[in-house]
Amino acid sequence: MKKIAFILCGVLSLPAFASEYDTYAGFRIHKNENLAFNYDIHGGDDINIRKDNFGIGAVVGNRLSDNVKIEFETSYTGAQQNRYNTDFDFDIWSNMFNMYLFQEFSGAIAPYAGVGVGFATIWSDIDAPTYRISDATFDLSYQIMFGVNFALNDRIDFNLGVKYQYYGDIEHESHGREIATTNASGTDVYFGAVYKFGL
Repeated sequence: MKKIAFILCGVLSLPAFASEYDTYAGFRIHKNENLAFNYDIHGGDDINIRKDNFGIGAVVGNRLSDNVKIEFETSYTGAQQNRYNTDFDFDIWSNMFNMYLFQEFSGAIAPYAGVGVGFATIWSDIDAPTYRISDATFDLSYQIMFGVNFALNDRIDFNLGVKYQYYGDIEHESHGREIATTNASGTDVYFGAVYKFGL
C-alpha cells in the first residue's frame, strides 16, 4: 500500500514542476519485438516463452529545461502461449517514472535518451497437465529508452523510439511451496503522441 501511495504522490506532484516549460499528456502504443518470460522450474528445466504483440499506455510529464524532461508512464502488456502441453497467460501493468535528456534541432526534432524506474504488477495463470497455478506480484521495474521526438506544432508532438524494460520476477507456488520463478522482460518499439499545455 505504501508503494501505491508513493506512486500516486509522484503523479500528483508532476504539475508542480511546470513553470514556463511544457506540461504534456498523451498516449503510447508499443510493439513487443521480444517479450520474454523465463519460467524456471525448481529442480527441472527452464521454459522460455517469447511473444510478439502490442501494448498501450498513457504518459503525463513536464519539460523542466531545454534538455531535461520528466514523465510518469503507465502501460499494459501481456502474452499467451502454449508450450509443452502447458498454457501460459501473463498480464503486466507497469507504472514508471522516466527522465529524459534530449537535444532539440530547428525547434522541431529532438533525439533523446531516457531511463525509468518504477513498479510492475505481474499476473500469471499457468495450466499444466498435472497442476494449475495463479499468482500475482508487485515488483521493481526499470527501463532504458532511445528515440526521436517530432514537434508537429506548438501543441502536438509525435515520438518514435525503442526501449528495453525489465518488468520483474514472479514466484509460483503450489500446495504452499514455491515450485518455479518467472522473470519478465521486453524489447519494444513504440509510437506516441502528446498534447502540450501550460504554454
